[in-house]
Formats: sequence, C-alpha cells, structure tokens
Amino acid sequence: MSNAAVLQYALVGIHGCLFLAVSLRVIARALAPSTGLAWILLVALFPVGGFILYVLVGERPLGRLRLRRIVEGRTPFQTRLAALPANAYGTLAGLTTEQNQIARLSSATSGLPLLRCDRVEVIAGANAVLAAIIADLEAARYACDMVFYIWQDGGLANGIAEALERAARRGVRCRILLDAVGSRPFLNGDRIRHLRAAGVRIEAALPVGPIRALFVRADLRLHRKLVIIDGRIGYTGSMNLVDPHVFKREAGVGEWIDAMVRIEGPPVAALEMVFLEDWLAETGELPTLPTRPLAEWGHVPLTTAGSALVVPSGPDLVSDIIRRLMLAAVYGAERELVITTPYFVPDEAVMTALETAAMRGVDVTLIVPERVDSHLVRYASRSFFDGLLDAGVRIRQFRGGLLHTKSLTVDGETTLFGTFNLDIRSLRLNFEITFVAFDPGVTAAVRSLQAEYEATSAPIELGAWRKRTPARRFLENLLRLASPLL
Repeated sequence: MSNAAVLQYALVGIHGCLFLAVSLRVIARALAPSTGLAWILLVALFPVGGFILYVLVGERPLGRLRLRRIVEGRTPFQTRLAALPANAYGTLAGLTTEQNQIARLSSATSGLPLLRCDRVEVIAGANAVLAAIIADLEAARYACDMVFYIWQDGGLANGIAEALERAARRGVRCRILLDAVGSRPFLNGDRIRHLRAAGVRIEAALPVGPIRALFVRADLRLHRKLVIIDGRIGYTGSMNLVDPHVFKREAGVGEWIDAMVRIEGPPVAALEMVFLEDWLAETGELPTLPTRPLAEWGHVPLTTAGSALVVPSGPDLVSDIIRRLMLAAVYGAERELVITTPYFVPDEAVMTALETAAMRGVDVTLIVPERVDSHLVRYASRSFFDGLLDAGVRIRQFRGGLLHTKSLTVDGETTLFGTFNLDIRSLRLNFEITFVAFDPGVTAAVRSLQAEYEATSAPIELGAWRKRTPARRFLENLLRLASPLL
C-alpha cells in the first residue's frame, strides 16, 4: 500500500473519530435538535476546524471556581434581600393572570422576589443617559457599582470617567466590572490607569486566553449593563459606556440608538445583589454589604403604582430563564405585542410563539434595524421574515441607525426591558439582566419610545419581500442553518 493510500485512510479514520466523538457528546447532552444537528453537520463538513470550534464554544463550562463562588455567595445575598421591609414587596393580588404567571416563573427560576416599583424613568439617547448618570455620580455619597460589556474611551463617555475620578477622590467607594473581551481596548488603555490612581477599583470579567480556553468556554460574555449608586439609584438597559458619535463608525450602520431605565426603590436592592454576585464570581471577594438601612425603602415617595422584577440570566442559573419569560409574555398577550431588538435570530420556540400570537389576533409588531454590524446575523435574520409576515406579524426596519434598544411590551401593561437580544446566544448563553415592570405608567413610557422608533422605520410588505432575488433568498436560508451557532 502506498504512502498516499495510508495517509488517505488515516485522514478518513481521524474524520470518523472526530465525527463520532462530537455526535456522541451532542446526543449525551440532549441538545436542542437544531443546535445538535448544526454541530454534527459542521464537524461532518469541516472535521478538524469543526471539532476545535466545538471544544472551544460548544460546551457551557464556567469553571468550577466561579460556580463555587456563586454558590457560596448566594446565601448571604438572599439573606440581605430577605431583610427588606414587608412594604418593599409587590403583591400578586393586583396582577393580571398573565402577569401573575410571569412573576411566579421569574421568582421560581431566579430566586429574586417581586418588589414594589416606586419610581422609574425611561431615558432615551446617549446624551440624556450619560448626563443623568454623571449627575447621580456627582451626588454620590457612599458607593458606586457598575457592570458593562463595553466601555470605550472617547467623546461623551469621558464624562463618566471624570465623574468617577472625582467621586473616588472624595471617598466614594467605586467598583466596576468590565467584560474582558468587550472592553479589551479600554482595559489596556491609558484611561484605566488614571481611574485606578484615583481609587476606582476596576476588574475584568470572564478573562480569556489560550490555556483558559481549554477549561472554560471563551465566548460566554458578561453582557449586563448596571449602575448602582448609594444603593438608592439603579440603571439598566441596552447602552454601553460609549459615545455613539464615535463608537464603531467604521461599521457603516450609523449611530447606535439606546435607552436605559433609571430606578429608585426596592428593585435597586435586587440590582445590587446581581452586582455583588458578579463581583464575588470574578474576584473571590465577598463584598461588604451596603450600610444604607433597608428600612429606608419604605420612605421613597411613590410615583408609580406597580411592581417589578429584576431577572438575571446566564449559564450559571436555571437554563433559559429570560427565554422562558419571553415565551410566557408572548403567549399571554391578548391585544398587542411590540418588540424592539437589534439582533433577531430566534429558535423554533420563539418563532412559533410570535407566529401563533399574530394568528390568534394579537397585533404583533417587530422593530429591527435596517443594518446591523454583523453580515451573518443580517442575512440569517431576514430568512425568518417570510414566516412572520405570512402569519400577520408587522415588521418594521429602523432607518435612523443601529437600533440597539431591547424591549418588549404586552397589552400596555407589562414591559421587559434590558440587555437581551432575540437570538440564541443572548437567550441561552450570555449573562444578561432584564427589568420586568408590571406598571401601566412604565409601559406607556416604553411604548411611546417604541412608537418613535416605528415612526423612523420602513414597513416590510409580504408581496414585495417575496420578490427578492433567488440568490439572496438562498444566501439567507443558507446562513439560517447556522443560526443555532450564531
């Protein structure tokens, strides 16, 4: 037998072994059929590359040390929440049947309770958001804690850094967690040295590296956006610490359009617990709990009449928390469902829920940006439009930039607002945070913002959509096959 023949048989054998190894592992893990078949197909077509990719990102390991820290910290953090005064909690009695189900599901999966919603302000646009955070930082007296996926130095975002330096120099304890990948340029830049010199504590979350990648999945990212000031004021939403006038201008998608909610009242205590767990997981330090008396929550003036939930999600918690909540909200809608999301690559369950809602008479509107910063996501996303349009879903493409706000409103009564995208990665893998408000006033404010987005959007009509070229349709459907992996 020639050397060429021996080599050929060896390659076939290696291919078979890699294919069998991944196939057996996928079956043993009982993955969703679409995801499992996508991995098997990838390894069948690209045996070595597919196998390496599966080893790097196909599993969901967080690392034993991180998981142990999370478990160890959960008891004192839960004790802290249990010490809230009785009037800080929301009541199920005032909720609709659908809201009641969402609240029960959330508390059962996340462990965080339904809380009274005192004061919530929806802030749209980078200028307004950054100005509000800076104003609260200037008034901070005790502590400021932040979590962000991306912090990019430059432009208006510099005002946050300068306000943090001033706060730290006057004795405010400042702690910041930044995702190691999303904020890599900032973590390696000059600005961070000035902040640390002023006394600001900054840590990189979920660091990556060649050796670490062998034991911990590298693409699980801390996608949360949180600001907690003096344990009294909280922010969350879609916006990173960036100035959209300078952020990713080379992508050719226009300015990123974001919004945040500013919260006062008991839900801030839940946001605080999420930060403390993240800080413990990354540093191993059980943080000093805030000194502000929890009883003070009873003295915050009421400006809303509802209740709220803080829902953290990620691979360290019950699987697919936010996906389950979103599905419950969609199936519970009776009149209207409006969604804004920058990245729309749903799985079968989400697609079925949206189509079913529209087919049973719910007015379903999906608002997505006309252009996004990922060509793969752009084309894969559009492959889903045919089925949605055919079912009666109204699709609007936002033309004022990359619409990055993530929101879902139901029947003018319920709002899901936070960091999650309607794609498989966000709903199942990344560490996200969602603010769920059962409050007509909050929902009216978010619904008004959604209406502004829709007014700057172009409708997609089914007839015109189906006239796109066969080549484009083929490309969209081809990339849709990779959607479980995007």
